Amino acid sequence: MNLARRIVLVSAVLLLTACSSIKPWVKPYDRANLADPIMSFGRDPVSDSYLHHVHEAREGARGAMGSSGGGCGCN
Repeated sequence: MNLARRIVLVSAVLLLTACSSIKPWVKPYDRANLADPIMSFGRDPVSDSYLHHVHEAREGARGAMGSSGGGCGCN
């Protein structure tokens, strides 16, 4: 039982440390490609983005859905 716990502990530590890195995996110039709406999980991401914008415009007090910008339109 003690050996099994050690194996589980060592494998958990290896899995957790394998994801940590000093350098980012995605370069700054590639992040624009990943932020493209076409990369989202929705069936029609461009349409979903537009409908989300319309919903936020109608529910102006609600917000907090991830869009940026203030009320002045200066972004």
